[in-house]
Amino acid sequence: MVSTDTATLFLHPDRNLAMELVRATEAAAIRAVPFIGRGDKNAADKAAVDAMRAFLGTVNFDGVVVIGEGEKDKAPMLYNGEHVGNGRGPACDIAVDPIDGTSLTAAGRQNALSMIAVADRGSMLDASSVFYMDKIVTGPEGIGIVDIRKPIGENIRALAKAKGKAVEEMVVAVLDRPRHAQLIEDIRAAGAGTRLLLDGDVAGGINAARYETRIDICVGTGGSPEGVATACAIKALGGLIQGRLAPKTDEERQKGLDAGLQFDYVYSADELVRSENTFFVATGVTDGGLVDGVRRKGPIIRTESIVLRARSGTIRRVIADHLAEKWLGEDVSLPL
Repeated sequence: MVSTDTATLFLHPDRNLAMELVRATEAAAIRAVPFIGRGDKNAADKAAVDAMRAFLGTVNFDGVVVIGEGEKDKAPMLYNGEHVGNGRGPACDIAVDPIDGTSLTAAGRQNALSMIAVADRGSMLDASSVFYMDKIVTGPEGIGIVDIRKPIGENIRALAKAKGKAVEEMVVAVLDRPRHAQLIEDIRAAGAGTRLLLDGDVAGGINAARYETRIDICVGTGGSPEGVATACAIKALGGLIQGRLAPKTDEERQKGLDAGLQFDYVYSADELVRSENTFFVATGVTDGGLVDGVRRKGPIIRTESIVLRARSGTIRRVIADHLAEKWLGEDVSLPL
C-alpha cells in the first residue's frame, strides 16, 4: 500500500523527470545538426520536433503542452493542448521549443538550443493569445531594486549600485530588433554596454541571472511563451523576472482579455509560473554562452545540456557522449 505522502509526491514532478527530459532535448539537438548552416530553418525545426516528440512519448509523466511548437510555428505536432508522455506519473504543464533559434541554426550562428520547461499541472500562465511581452531579467541582486516600469537608465544605475559595480561595467542583453532602437540608445546613454542578441532571449535571460556571466540585465520585447519558459529557469536561479503583455492590435488585446489576461500589469515570476517545483532543461544545438553545441568527435556525438530545478535550487550540467552509429543514416531509428 502506498502512503498518502508518497502518493502526493507522485503527483508532482520529481528530480528523475529532469534527467528523462534531457534525453528529449539531446535528441532534438542531434537531429538538427545536419541542417546547421544549410539555410532551411523549417527542415531543421521538423527534424527537432520529430525527435523530441518521439522521446517525450517514452517519459513517465502526463504532460500537457501549454506552450507548444505547433502554436508558435503552426507545426502539426507539439501543439498547445497536446498530451505528451506515456500518461503514467506526475501531471505537468510543459513548454517546449525543439529549437529556440531556428534562424540561427539555418544560418550557422551561435546560441541555438533545444529546450523544455516543466511545472505542476495548471501552474503555467497561458499567454498564447498575446504573442509579445515586455520583459526584464536580472540575478538575485535585482529583487526589490529593478522595476520594469522604471526607465532603463534608472534600473541600470540601481542594479549597478546593488552589485557594487560601476555603471560603465554593466552589460545589458537586448534582442537586435528595430523595435528596440530607442531602448538600445537609452542603455548606451546611461553609460552601460549592450550585448545584442540575434535571437534567443531565453538564453539571454538565463545568463542575466547567472552569477558567472558578463550579462547583468536582459530586457526588451520578446515572445510571451519564451517569458513563461524563462520564468521556470529563473525560479531555480533565484533571480528576478518581470513581464508585461504587449499586444500589437486591439483584436489581440481583446483575445487576451477574453482569456483572462491582465494588461498594464506586471507579472512576477510567481504569476508567470505558480509553482515552486519547476524544471528547465536545454541542450545546445550550436555553441553559445549558455551551453556548447553538438560536436562530432570521431565515433562519438557529444552534447552539453543544462538542467535547473527550482525546488532544490540546483544547476547541473550534463555532458553526454552518444555513439554516432546509433544516430546516423536515414534508416536508423531513434535509440530510445
